[in-house]
Amino acid sequence: MDEARKRWDSLAKPLGSLGLLEDVVVRIAALTGNADVHLNNRALLVLCADNGVVAQGVTQTDSLVTAAVARTLGAGESTVCHMARTADCRVVPVDIGVLDFPGTAGVLDRRVRNGTGDITQGPAMSRDECLRAIEVGMELVREQKAAGADILATGEMGIGNTTTSSAVASVLLGLPPAQVTGRGAGLSDAGLARKIAAIERAVSINRPDPADPVDVLSKLGGLDLAGLCGVFLGGAEYRIPVLVDGFISAVAALCAVRQKPEAGSAMLASHVSAEPAGRLVLDALGLKPLITAEMRLGEGSGAVAALPLLDMALAVYHSGHTFGKMGMEPYIPQN
Repeated sequence: MDEARKRWDSLAKPLGSLGLLEDVVVRIAALTGNADVHLNNRALLVLCADNGVVAQGVTQTDSLVTAAVARTLGAGESTVCHMARTADCRVVPVDIGVLDFPGTAGVLDRRVRNGTGDITQGPAMSRDECLRAIEVGMELVREQKAAGADILATGEMGIGNTTTSSAVASVLLGLPPAQVTGRGAGLSDAGLARKIAAIERAVSINRPDPADPVDVLSKLGGLDLAGLCGVFLGGAEYRIPVLVDGFISAVAALCAVRQKPEAGSAMLASHVSAEPAGRLVLDALGLKPLITAEMRLGEGSGAVAALPLLDMALAVYHSGHTFGKMGMEPYIPQN
């Protein structure tokens, strides 16, 4: 970390003038133990799963859309795939629990169960299933690290997952559901009211323990959330930086930090979601977003959008354009 900071301060520019871009490079150096930071090999993990709470009318579309988008991801034609090609990032879609999904080329099969239960009627999944999903996420990181990945981006696809994420956020942040619940993919006022009411019922029926993030995830969350939680834990375990995407990804990151505070060392915030609790969750994580563009697409689109910013930061970092080469005195920190 010190070596990376010294390199930044030697460059011919005002101290700290690239702001968070400098901080991100310094944090990556600290995590990896190497100030010679390169991010040439990058992958986006998109965890796909369905959520039983869709039965409560909390979404505009039904669960069939999850499978349709998973197939599009596998074919390399989803929205984020086009963004990822520009950012030179591999897209790795993962079926961790898409409802009645027969599998398709290009989508990894890591199914834990066939979608989750309706959280207004009982737990989303068992504790063991939740732990298995977390282990899937950690194993994905191990595989990508072995394949040479320097940085990972996180994404998800699952109709109803802003409902499960809002439910988990409500409990972990100790806030009423109405304060952390948004319109997702574009709910009407009536739809938003149903969504809030569904979360209130789910919390009341399941009685999750806020001090036990696995309990909260298993009762109120989704397989995509649990898998992403494992990805963030794996980032710290295998010392590879992981870009947090939007609200859903950030809630999974919060679950990881509540299990193991050290997990935060691998997390980089790409953007702040337009969802009401987007900034609240980042604040709870102590992370500052690189981008504020009111994005709310999902699929890892915000995480991928941050990669070109990191490329530009590293272009300066490795430029060798120092004050010494210009025959100038470097800037000195002022009190």
